[in-house]
Amino acid sequence: MAAVRAIVPAALALIASFVLATAAAASAPVFPALTGRVVDDANVLSPPTREALTAKLEALESKTSRQLVVVTVPSLQGYAIEDYGYQLGRAWGIGEKGKNNGALLIVAPNERKVRVEVGYGLEGVLTDALSEVILQQKVLPRFRVGDIESGVVAGTDALVEQLSLPDDEARDRVAAASTPQPQAGGSSAPSAALILLGAWVLLGLFGMIVGGPGHRMDLWLLPLLLLMGGRRGRGGFSGGGGSFGGGGASGSW
Repeated sequence: MAAVRAIVPAALALIASFVLATAAAASAPVFPALTGRVVDDANVLSPPTREALTAKLEALESKTSRQLVVVTVPSLQGYAIEDYGYQLGRAWGIGEKGKNNGALLIVAPNERKVRVEVGYGLEGVLTDALSEVILQQKVLPRFRVGDIESGVVAGTDALVEQLSLPDDEARDRVAAASTPQPQAGGSSAPSAALILLGAWVLLGLFGMIVGGPGHRMDLWLLPLLLLMGGRRGRGGFSGGGGSFGGGGASGSW
């Protein structure tokens, strides 16, 4: 009996830690793997376009050290694109650590949403206002007539042009941009799958308490380990640890 009393506090602490870990996993969308500078998860770009965009983005990084990634997603998973965007930028670590000089062009064709997400370090040369101008003038007119690919290319070209400029010239363009539109935040409830995963882990911990040392806890933890491993990007390109705080602009069509 004394042994059981000794085990219970430690088990409760372990349960609490897993509940917190599960809640943290549930608070973010499940992102696609970072497989390159162009991640066309919604399959709206032709192979030649993906190759051409990748070459432009590689050239931008070689010239300026700034990272720009183009990503299309089949679903925002119920999140506002503003929430999805900055969390994606942080999860991938786009831009250099310390400089935070990364940006993303995010397209969700099924929800008809688009966003320019800007890292902390680029907010002086790629402001909310200028991001809005690029979307309204270069991207959305093409999206509205059904030409997603052309809109992605035009938006990418405009962003690359701005990010390639010396800072003084870039700020001159910023000064000419219109007043930015206010952006609405949003939140979403955790997915049912992640809630079930949390329940699975709790049941496993309970089984460990009841079943004693011989209980196979590793089998119960397997789904959580697979989920955590699945969030890592796999590919030759990776972010440099940059961070994002919600700067940028969004649009709909």
